[in-house]
Amino acid sequence: MTVGFVMLCHTALDRAAQVARFWAEGGCPVVIHVDARVSPHDFGAFRRMLADIETVSFSRRYKCEWGTWSLVAATQAASEQMLERHADVRHVYLSSGSCLPLRPVQELVEYLDARPKTDFIESVTTSDVGWTVGGLNTERFTLRFPFSWKKQRVLFDKYVDLQRRVKYRRSVPKGLVPHLGSQWWCLTRQTLSCILQDPDRALHDRYFRRVWIPDESYFQTLTRSYSINVESRSLTLSKFDFQGKPHIFYDDHLQLLRRSDCFIARKIWPKADRLYRTFLEGSAAGQMRAEPQPGKIDRLFSKAVERRTRGRAGLYMQARFPRQDHENGKTSAPYSVFQGFSDLFENFELWLTKAVGGGRAHGHLFAPGRVEFAGGETVFNGALTDSAALRDYNPRAFLTNLIWNTRGERQCFQFSPRDNQAINWFTATDPNAQISVISGAWSVPLFRSNANFADIRAEAARLQRIETEHLEILRSMYVKARVRVWTMADFIENPMEPLQTIIDEISPRATRRLSEAPRMADLTGFGRFLQNLKNQGMQPMLMGEFPVGSDPRNAAHRGQRPYLVQ
Repeated sequence: MTVGFVMLCHTALDRAAQVARFWAEGGCPVVIHVDARVSPHDFGAFRRMLADIETVSFSRRYKCEWGTWSLVAATQAASEQMLERHADVRHVYLSSGSCLPLRPVQELVEYLDARPKTDFIESVTTSDVGWTVGGLNTERFTLRFPFSWKKQRVLFDKYVDLQRRVKYRRSVPKGLVPHLGSQWWCLTRQTLSCILQDPDRALHDRYFRRVWIPDESYFQTLTRSYSINVESRSLTLSKFDFQGKPHIFYDDHLQLLRRSDCFIARKIWPKADRLYRTFLEGSAAGQMRAEPQPGKIDRLFSKAVERRTRGRAGLYMQARFPRQDHENGKTSAPYSVFQGFSDLFENFELWLTKAVGGGRAHGHLFAPGRVEFAGGETVFNGALTDSAALRDYNPRAFLTNLIWNTRGERQCFQFSPRDNQAINWFTATDPNAQISVISGAWSVPLFRSNANFADIRAEAARLQRIETEHLEILRSMYVKARVRVWTMADFIENPMEPLQTIIDEISPRATRRLSEAPRMADLTGFGRFLQNLKNQGMQPMLMGEFPVGSDPRNAAHRGQRPYLVQ
């Protein structure tokens, strides 16, 4: 006893001929169905390729279209011819012209000989199906589908909607429980002949003619009525992407296909010369004797699907970029935003660079005049320029590109109410962001300026309003960043503790302890400055309490040079 192969072919007929010859030379009869839409010239050439092999024959041709009854009719015709002409066939294996055998024919024959009464067909009830994508599970059996989904999509959708609105329901033939599964099966002669010779076949065929995608349900349903031993799995390796389309295997999938231990794989790229040469010329013989385990490579396919649907964290692509919150992470790595620190401390970026160790401390990346890259650079990683106009064309893309282009190096930058505020919500809702704010510190440069006080008062009111709006964002329930906010008065009372907390979070593995804070700006008279603002009608609210005439300096700002103790 042996196994017979039924092949459904419509393209790449030269490759189908190679596979048919491989099976025939292994002692297995082959019946081939060629789509009636294939030209007479190509069909004639195909027949001549296999004319020297007696065990290869061709069945009645049908015009086949995806999702329609024609595929089942073609399979029935070829299967009937197989059973009629080859009495020594015990199992019939359904394959396509794009299938490729991965193991020697004899191994498959021996495998089936050890399981003479087992039908290998994926067959799952509609309630248990979880793989259909954009499809219909139960409704494909209870509605009518006379229109082609591919060629008559508008009519298809409208007719389905009409049936739903009028609550039309078809009755499933008595005794049948609808099942779904892969089109590619391997059935015993007994089960297949029972299906094809069933007294109620005309009833079954009439019902399934109006079922959607009947090639995935006809044999899968009827097998349950006749088989005495069903293994609900296909012996053909066939993987589908998130859109329900089959994965195509190329030459660089060679080791992946070997690892699966499967007998046959689908779908193979017609120009994958290395795959056809490796598996059809015998170089794969004797390498694989294990039970077929397509699950061994499922992890790799799951990763491929995830990469295609979600992309890499922080790397935007056309398919997801226009859709808010559909990105796989707003940015690719953690980064730190410091607001008010460069106003309160002198040379804060230099101190921060030394304190962080493996990071990069930029100035105000979103300053109105230019992008203040670390070290005064004009062009940064990824050809990002310091042009404010280019940055402001898409500030979010600027930030995400900067983080992506510097993966492996912590990026820190200064922020201020004076800067472009377009990224406020973006950073606040980014789990990678660490945002530290000394509220009201923007007033220190105003305090030290020599401008007219009326101009200072107006600018202070503007900056306070901007920072207030930013703080409201940072207090939102939607915030995902790690946020810390201190008033300026609270921070300068003991700057070492918050600075140490921030540095420890940036470099958690570092054992260094900060000995001193960076040099703080001279704040002598700052309390009087705030009182003058009040006297002029502007109410400073974000700095905290600075009594008039007090000197808020402490050990952190007596003029010592900042340094670190390793």
